[in-house]
Amino acid sequence: MLTDTAIRKAKPADKPRRMFDGGGLYLEISPAGGKLWRLKYRVNGKERRLALGIYPDTSLADAREKRATARKQLAAGIDPSEIHVWTGANASRAERILGWCKSNTNPACTWPTRGAR
Repeated sequence: MLTDTAIRKAKPADKPRRMFDGGGLYLEISPAGGKLWRLKYRVNGKERRLALGIYPDTSLADAREKRATARKQLAAGIDPSEIHVWTGANASRAERILGWCKSNTNPACTWPTRGAR
């Protein structure tokens, strides 16, 4: 288990470094010194990584909360990266797409899914 003190004292290395907290949650420290919370998980046998926020904007407690939320979504059969993509920074874009699709009868207008090939 990580502690806030250990995170604050962590220094960058020549290569990206990972400090694991458990349950797939880790802090990735870039050579430039940036610290990013990530969650590693699997969906349909494929490994995925989800960015949860930048430290210190996203605290250790917040990152653990986000991990718990993502784990609940996985248990319900929902890919957390799908939720993240369409509700995060792209939310207004998603609303525009859905609005356009509702106003058109184009059969190509279906909810976009990542990885469906």
